[in-house]
Amino acid sequence: MKALIVFDLDGTLAPSKSAIDPEMAALLTALLAVVKVAIISGGALPQFETQVLAHLPEHDRFGNLSLLPTSGTTFFRYTDAWHTLYSENLSEDQKHKIIAALNSAVASAGFQVDKVWGETIEDRGSQITYSALGQQAPLDAKSQWDPDFTKRQKIKAILDGLLPDFSVRLGGSTSIDVTLPGIDKAYGIRKLRDVLDIPIAEMIYVGDALFPGGNDYPARETGADCIQVRDPDETKRVIEAITACLKPPV
Repeated sequence: MKALIVFDLDGTLAPSKSAIDPEMAALLTALLAVVKVAIISGGALPQFETQVLAHLPEHDRFGNLSLLPTSGTTFFRYTDAWHTLYSENLSEDQKHKIIAALNSAVASAGFQVDKVWGETIEDRGSQITYSALGQQAPLDAKSQWDPDFTKRQKIKAILDGLLPDFSVRLGGSTSIDVTLPGIDKAYGIRKLRDVLDIPIAEMIYVGDALFPGGNDYPARETGADCIQVRDPDETKRVIEAITACLKPPV
């Protein structure tokens, strides 16, 4: 029997930077009643709050929920409130170096765009995130910009040369995330193992990008059982199935 179900957020529980819908909220609430749940995403904690927590009823089931924002570089658990267990923050010098490299790589790759929605580079404390179309870009524009990953792969190849002492990964549909070395969703899975004392063999990871090069792929490399989903609607069916299997008989 599995003891922990781990989810990606954007593209898995909700569309990119959008809130979970009422059906997803009800399904997650039911799942939290029967098993521990964790969410790992490249977004910072405020995104978790607006996309997920604001739509779940606050009660003692939050004790079964772990949040790992910024690709697992931070870890939050709930007692009377949400508390930080750790945060692998970047220094100011490291942030300046990463931002300069991002600006240089984007210019070198030739993928600067004419229209953006909000800031393209965001300091998330433990992670610097580049969003090609800006942080508030609409979903339709984001889905069309780099559907086959080629633009971001080219930028990443340049960044790998400029930032050999950092981890550079593709994030959501238009983003690139930079953290301290060795920190990715595999790191988050191993932190869940250590903090919750749950073997990786007793975890299931659910994500929409578990293929090689996808931002969920490091989770697969831990040996956790993984379920690839197309979108949040398919995730709902997965949650229904898991809840039915774990729910005690009446």
